[in-house]
Amino acid sequence: MFDPRPIMDEHELQDPILTPVPAEFPHTDEVPEGCIVLDDLHDDWGHYVDFYTDVVYTERDQMPLHVHILEPKIHFGAPEEEERKETKWPCIVYIQGSAFHKQWLWNNIARHVRMAQRGYVIAIAEHRPSEVKPFPAQMQDAKTAIRFMRMNAEKYNVDPDHIAVAGDSSGGHTALMAGFTGNDAPDTDTYSKYSAEVNCIIDVYGPTVFSLMNYYPSSQNHYAPESPEGFEIGQKNVLENPELANATIPMNYLSEDKPTPPTLVIHGGRDMLVPFNQSCQLYNYMKKLGKDVTFYKINHASHGGLGFDNDTILNIVEDFLKENI
Repeated sequence: MFDPRPIMDEHELQDPILTPVPAEFPHTDEVPEGCIVLDDLHDDWGHYVDFYTDVVYTERDQMPLHVHILEPKIHFGAPEEEERKETKWPCIVYIQGSAFHKQWLWNNIARHVRMAQRGYVIAIAEHRPSEVKPFPAQMQDAKTAIRFMRMNAEKYNVDPDHIAVAGDSSGGHTALMAGFTGNDAPDTDTYSKYSAEVNCIIDVYGPTVFSLMNYYPSSQNHYAPESPEGFEIGQKNVLENPELANATIPMNYLSEDKPTPPTLVIHGGRDMLVPFNQSCQLYNYMKKLGKDVTFYKINHASHGGLGFDNDTILNIVEDFLKENI
């Protein structure tokens, strides 16, 4: 049995050292034989991150809509002047893909934590599922979430002048729609005092032209009424309802004379769910209109895997944000 009494007899009882600054706390030179000492290590993962989960940003169709908010925090032990200064972070409103159905907002949390550590507030926004309300409900909800973050900028230390919208898969489509339309229709008047405009858009393997999806290799049907795209236009056949399908094409909300936020597009070359050509259609049309668009093909990546979760892609996203947000 361990007996602490000999140690207590050899040492004096000490009062607490009242300092919050690690550099002012006495260093111990005690090193037991066999203990491995590591020198010159630093905290290089970035900022701490606070989580605010299941924040209700509005309610529609008797459904509360939530946002998970990740807020960067200055590291404990940072210089006092850095801890005390008022910090406002740029914000990314992120739309999680879900085939336009109910989202699981935690799906890409590892990516979001890494971006928050780099100094961005991440707001992962829920939208109404297509079976509750079809297009344009999803993009209207996304724009409301953008306005909610501006309205609560002080609470979550957001810089309201530096906001991006991003999304993957169906969330990429919604991010494009919200980013391209901004304060224009289709819209709602919720929080209309605040702007839904964004500085830039990040679209990760989002669909863009529903009617073309099965004209290119895919592992599923994209035009039947029960398909994700069919649900998004009201559980109707996409090819038999061109007017409804055309309304969902983000490019139809662009014009040469209307400014468009700089857009980053990333897509895998072996995407089984959203054909790579969907992003080609978007990129080619934006280039034709003279828009600021950057396109990366991850050559052998699939639908969100086999090439997306690495520092190379994270650095591409951050470099784009630093230049445009």
